[in-house]
Amino acid sequence: MPRGKQITFTLVLLDTLCVLLVFNLVGYTYGVISLHTLVLAPLQLPVMIHLLAVYLIDGYNPRTDMMSLTYASLHVIALVAVLLVTLLLTYVFIPAGFLLQSSRFVTIASYAALLPLTLGYRRFFYQRHSARQQQRYFLFLGSPESCLAFKDECRKNDMSQAVLYATHDTFLHTSGGSPAVSAPPFGDIVNYLDEYAGLIDAVILRESSQELPAPVAEKLMQLQFSGVPIYTLELFHQIYWRKIPLYRLNQTWLFQEGFQIAREPVFERLKRVSDIALAGVGLLVFLPLLPFVAAAIWLTDRGPVFFHQTRVGRNRVLFEAYKLRTMRVHAAGNVYTQKDDARITAIGHFLRATRLDEVPQLWNVLRGDMSLIGPRAEWVKLVEEYEQKIPCYHFRHLVKPGITGWAQVNYPYGASLDDTLRKLEYDLYYIRYFSFVLDASIALKTIQIMLFGKGR
Repeated sequence: MPRGKQITFTLVLLDTLCVLLVFNLVGYTYGVISLHTLVLAPLQLPVMIHLLAVYLIDGYNPRTDMMSLTYASLHVIALVAVLLVTLLLTYVFIPAGFLLQSSRFVTIASYAALLPLTLGYRRFFYQRHSARQQQRYFLFLGSPESCLAFKDECRKNDMSQAVLYATHDTFLHTSGGSPAVSAPPFGDIVNYLDEYAGLIDAVILRESSQELPAPVAEKLMQLQFSGVPIYTLELFHQIYWRKIPLYRLNQTWLFQEGFQIAREPVFERLKRVSDIALAGVGLLVFLPLLPFVAAAIWLTDRGPVFFHQTRVGRNRVLFEAYKLRTMRVHAAGNVYTQKDDARITAIGHFLRATRLDEVPQLWNVLRGDMSLIGPRAEWVKLVEEYEQKIPCYHFRHLVKPGITGWAQVNYPYGASLDDTLRKLEYDLYYIRYFSFVLDASIALKTIQIMLFGKGR
């Protein structure tokens, strides 16, 4: 059995055993289950729901990065959903007399124990698998320029796989930091694929109007059906890095699948309801702290507490965004905030690091100018510049801007046009693939940034 399938089978088996054992142990502890009884049949329900939920978040896929915060957040969301569904089915749809109806606390306590346990051994297996794994490869088929760009992108994203280059003219092979060497013509890639069989994680095809040689096309087809994924470069960006490559943008890009938040009124309405509820709670929680924060800002330089600026919203509608002031009054300089920027006050550094300076924007959310989660609301002057220099930049105005978003939690603060391009790739991914699970992942990442002072 291949190593990947072994890991999948092991994780399925461990999850099944953990659900059974944890429910029984918690039940024994709280006197719901007899010490001499092993309950199995009633636990089929939580086992099946658990396996399905974890499968849907790729929790049994050996290529999933179990160490990432993204997976951890999805794992938390999945198990909370399993808990809620289990309670709903147990107490609403299943007739009285079902064993799990004996104690809600046992069900809740069981999932509280299952969450760190199931995530913990996933991380353990992932670390061991990574340590023992042989050097793995991505095989890239495209022009020399696109090959080099792909390798650079892999380096920026900390990919462990080495990149094998294949072009129509030459075949280049590099591993790690070693220099490229000359190699046979493109047609001999068939032999090369045989040589590295079993070590290729994915084959990436740069979209082109030029047809592949027949032997190569046939070999790629065999790889696809043998379990080696074949991706176009655009699809690879979306699956591995969860962003949209800008080279694929044109005026017809919007007519592809996805874009539920922009196309389906039901998603927009649900998002609006959740925005109002959460923004209202957030303002109530922050309100007692506001006098102390306002005093600290005022005492710094006797300037105003709040800062407002004209930003661009959905459909290019302008609005006034409010923030707690973090810079000195009448501070002039670069439109971008630089690292250790002298214009930022002492209290301003703290507010930016914890993102508390964004809290007044909850008022913008209640008014409907913004959402809690979405692309960053940019200054109108910067938007005018970006729309002149970046084709299709206006696509990000299909949805309301957000206090936090997919780009904000995946890419550091943008301080140049190039940073804006990179962040746009994440914004467009969010717009196309919006889901409430993705929103929950963004919310968890934002909390981590606030707790560890990673904002800027």
